[in-house]
Amino acid sequence: MEQNATNESFLAKVKTLIQMHKEGLLGGEIMPEDALLGIVAEVELPDVLTLGMALNYQRNAYSLWQSVAQTYRDERTRWVFQPVAAAQSSLDELRAALLSYRVALQPNRHPEIWQKVSRGIVQSSESGDVRGLLEIAQYNIARLKIIMQVTHKADFPYLSGPKIFNYWLYAMETYTGVKWKSRELITVAPDTHILKATVTLGLCPSGVLNGSAEDRKTVSEAWESALLGSGLAPIDVHTPLWLWSRAGFPPLSIQSGGIKRGQP
Repeated sequence: MEQNATNESFLAKVKTLIQMHKEGLLGGEIMPEDALLGIVAEVELPDVLTLGMALNYQRNAYSLWQSVAQTYRDERTRWVFQPVAAAQSSLDELRAALLSYRVALQPNRHPEIWQKVSRGIVQSSESGDVRGLLEIAQYNIARLKIIMQVTHKADFPYLSGPKIFNYWLYAMETYTGVKWKSRELITVAPDTHILKATVTLGLCPSGVLNGSAEDRKTVSEAWESALLGSGLAPIDVHTPLWLWSRAGFPPLSIQSGGIKRGQP
């Protein structure tokens, strides 16, 4: 990415990929979190997304969010998505509710994480919910990072990590209508699919596929640098990259006015 011509060629590929996503050429019309649509009340989406996201690691995302939707639909277990209630409940009660529809897969660790995050939300917010936390941060991503990744990092296990934190910011924007300040600070969430797609595009060498914390940081920084001044925020390419990888990397081409443009 050292020469302007090379960077322009790379950005052309990225824009083609984004357009392919918009035109439905990458599949994935239904994303994992779509399971919540039409089920979870709009006012409660921030809490449900945040708590569900706290366990969204090393497991099938579609299965997780189906479980979250079932747990919310059941009035006997819906209370787990209320941070104050989850924070104050006994661990046994929380465990039973989270295991009912397999939101929790690990009977000890997952309920403990859920309760710790709930308490972190309550302690970081005057209103005891996620909206209150965002208001404390004034919807400023830089401030939110300090709260969740520095000052209160211990209260947000996994959610404070760069992969889930950045995807959480994206999901909040997509599903709750949050308008972030400095949204360019949302980086790609470098999971396995993002790493593979980044290498396939030639932005990073194949060594990053090892997936270490340093590799993921390298990928995030590479996207920030590559998109600087392009008008695109790194998170804008996350879903197209993710779907492109899941689809097996089909050729980068779209039809526009009968003319095919863009090549891998």
